[in-house]
Amino acid sequence: MNTAAHAPHTAPAHLAGLSLVNLAARQRMLSQRLLLQTLLAAQGREGLLAAAVHSLNVFRESQQHLLATAAHLEPAAARQVQATYHGAGGVAAVVQDFIDRLQAVHDLIAAQSPRVDGALGALVALTDPVLQALNTATSAFDQVTRAQSEAIMKELVGIVNDIQTVSREAKVVSFNAQVVAARAGQHGREFAVVANVLTDITGEIDSLSRKAAELAERSKHAA
Repeated sequence: MNTAAHAPHTAPAHLAGLSLVNLAARQRMLSQRLLLQTLLAAQGREGLLAAAVHSLNVFRESQQHLLATAAHLEPAAARQVQATYHGAGGVAAVVQDFIDRLQAVHDLIAAQSPRVDGALGALVALTDPVLQALNTATSAFDQVTRAQSEAIMKELVGIVNDIQTVSREAKVVSFNAQVVAARAGQHGREFAVVANVLTDITGEIDSLSRKAAELAERSKHAA
């Protein structure tokens, strides 16, 4: 596998800890805050233009992070996100248009241009399309996250099954060792100690495998 192609993307500090699906969902809320701040800034509300500019920078940076991180997903997930953003009727073009129009309106407000009203009308007309696009992106990341969780659970169940198989085989070996030690009498004491230790180990393995199985079951129901 080409490790360079799947190198992890480092999130900015204020985005660290946010999952892709949560970040995508946050973009929806941020888009509406941006519209409100921009409309109020156009009405001359003091400090709102600076707030809108800051929100736009956060929105733009978050969008870039989503796209960059998605490129480092597993191949199937990366293809799904790629199709969502850049396929027919993709999300990326709508979101970029929204960003460009916001930037244009902010520039017009700062310049106190009389053309700001027309630009605002075009921006407001994007409200429904951009929300739909961001909803589509959030759904795609949600599907990817669920698929990843299911794959992890499947792998965990497989590991638990393997552990249980090893434990059963170890129990058979331990039992046979105890039988041999008993037959050997005095000469089998040290062998009996080893057999008893092996029995204790298999007991620990059983306990750990049960805990892992319970964790997998709880995680499956919580997903």
